[in-house]
Amino acid sequence: MRPDFNKMELIPAIVQDYQTKEVLMLAYVNEEAYDKMLELKQTVFYSRSRQKLWHKGEESGHFQDIKGMYLDCDLDTLLIYVKQTGVACHTGAYSCFFNEVQAYDARDIFRELEKTIADRKIHPVEKSYTNYLLNEGVDKICKKVGEEASETIIAAKNDNKEELVGEISDLLFHTFVLMNDRGVSLEDIQNKLKERHQVTGNKKEFHTRGDY
Repeated sequence: MRPDFNKMELIPAIVQDYQTKEVLMLAYVNEEAYDKMLELKQTVFYSRSRQKLWHKGEESGHFQDIKGMYLDCDLDTLLIYVKQTGVACHTGAYSCFFNEVQAYDARDIFRELEKTIADRKIHPVEKSYTNYLLNEGVDKICKKVGEEASETIIAAKNDNKEELVGEISDLLFHTFVLMNDRGVSLEDIQNKLKERHQVTGNKKEFHTRGDY
């Protein structure tokens, strides 16, 4: 199935990180650019300002390897999942969408945390604690997860909410580092939780032992 270029000479293309699903950029594609993408398996757009094809990363080295491509119901908008090398934005930001208009839901911090840890692995930062843990490997990371779990229990027993919130935050951070090290994504966890959250009769039940 192809876009309907008879309807529109240029169609918008929404580009997302294939792992985190973060929106990276919006660009435009003509028929020639579309065919070139199918050939190269990398994003190619049409630059409206320069009036020519634009192979993303050709000059910067920040290529986008296509992991999936979808058309909307009207066949006039593309959604492209990519593996981003480097950054997507010409400003040096990972995503072009960094100018906040309205704050996002605080729950999205987990996506941001996952993305940051993944970025540290690809682009190490000097004196980064995340890089230190990733370099030390699974034994060190597991030790820290165990330590934070113990400290979380102690904080809970102390009946100190502020202390408990801090320890749970530390435990979650180290768990996310462990997930990255072992190749487990937040999406994997979400899918498993969805499996275990079922409706039985008129009542929602949450199962934790796999007997669902």
